[in-house]
Amino acid sequence: MESSESVSRHRLRRTIETLASKEGRGTELISLYVPPERQIHEVTANLREEHGTASNIKSRTTRKNVQDAIERVIQRLKLFKKPPPTGLVIFCGAIPQNGLGSERMETYVLVPPKPINVYFYRCDNRFHIEPLMEILHEKEVYGIIVIDISDTTIATLQGRRMNVVKELTSGVPGKHRAGGQSARRFERLRESAINDYFKRVGGHATKILTQIPDLKGIIIGGPGPTKYDFAEGEYLNYMLKQKVIATLDTSYTGSSGVKEIVEKSGEILRGVRYAEEKKLVQRFLYEIGHDTNMGSYGENEVRRQLRAGLVDTLLLTEKLNIIHLKIRCKNCDYRDDRLLEPRDLAKLEKEISQTQCPKCINQTLTVEESKDLLDELVDEAERAGAQVEVISTETDEGVMLKESFGGIAAILRYRSA
Repeated sequence: MESSESVSRHRLRRTIETLASKEGRGTELISLYVPPERQIHEVTANLREEHGTASNIKSRTTRKNVQDAIERVIQRLKLFKKPPPTGLVIFCGAIPQNGLGSERMETYVLVPPKPINVYFYRCDNRFHIEPLMEILHEKEVYGIIVIDISDTTIATLQGRRMNVVKELTSGVPGKHRAGGQSARRFERLRESAINDYFKRVGGHATKILTQIPDLKGIIIGGPGPTKYDFAEGEYLNYMLKQKVIATLDTSYTGSSGVKEIVEKSGEILRGVRYAEEKKLVQRFLYEIGHDTNMGSYGENEVRRQLRAGLVDTLLLTEKLNIIHLKIRCKNCDYRDDRLLEPRDLAKLEKEISQTQCPKCINQTLTVEESKDLLDELVDEAERAGAQVEVISTETDEGVMLKESFGGIAAILRYRSA
């Protein structure tokens, strides 16, 4: 089963973080981006030219490292008859491990989750990750306008990020006129104030939303009829007016009204990750809260359900930064498992090498394998044919998944025993 987009994006984000942390000595790190339509033999020929050019580098160490890196990249390219449908990205270079002379050649081969449209080769003291960062940039953006007769909030929703951009107060007087004014005069003044208020809202909305190149749609909401008066009038720029995809009732104004629109417009915003994540976690919370035996959480319990083939959807927090360590005694068959944070790995490995085996009493314990727990659970879920969703902590539900359920939860296909 293929990874979900959320898993692919999470893995790409983590790979980018790893690549960004690498720094070479001199200009020894190679970044190569091959778009899908590029011929592999053309890329290989270009690299052979670069290999020849590198022979002019004065520093013997730099020259050797650059040429070794180019040769490794060429060898990796030979594994492909043509680039994958989304292209191919290769990073390679000598990375210092512990000061001068400790360089180790590292190679990273990526098939991006979305097509790359640029051919790029660069030799530098860092890996060039900018084109990959562009893939991570969530392009679909929605504008949200929550309006009533007293105030307006203009916000944007991009992927999982909701951002309140502008809050306005109307200055429109209440419906009861001041003493000494005729009812008709008061009504005319009030209508004029409302019209000015709508124009001001339209002006701010136009200024904010026309600056967004990937604006997919606009949703207008509010607790009363004001939203309809604004939406149907000539207050928005005509191009923005064409992008209005819904007008919704809300109980609140302000940021609470914006959140309410996100929750109510799931069908409209089903492609927006912010709404999808809330819906996924809410479905899990329903199963847990109603004791349906269709929800499960915790590493051991979820692993058991995965192995039994019961899991429909596995939910993992993107903040699940835990290493699963498998320990083995080289002298006997003793084995142990540990979960720890990455920063504690080196310390524990040293402790294990100096610790006696509890079974044979020999000092022969060793780390057999260390693997990221999130990757391990994703692999197990994909083998079981379960859907996997990586959930951010940018929603209340995402925070609850991490804090209350340890960041590991599952929605089941069948009732568990």
